Amino acid sequence: MSCGEHHDVDCGEILQRVYVFIDNELEDASTDEIRQHLEECAPCLDEYDLERCVKKLVHRSCGSDHAPDALRQKILLRLTQIQIETTITTTD
Repeated sequence: MSCGEHHDVDCGEILQRVYVFIDNELEDASTDEIRQHLEECAPCLDEYDLERCVKKLVHRSCGSDHAPDALRQKILLRLTQIQIETTITTTD
């Protein structure tokens, strides 16, 4: 995905790290970099907002149940694959 504007960090790279950003699992430098990008890039901000809403919805629906680590890793891997496939098709 790209908004067509020049950014210090590519939109695709930001969106690949947005899940970790949402979970507050990034180091400060990366967090600042993503925050700055989201402030400048409306399409990425929209995608971030969507992912954050989905995560909240899943959390509310699952209550206090925790997914097994293996399942979590499979889901994250598949989401990354989908993002890459989407990036490839939108840039072709």
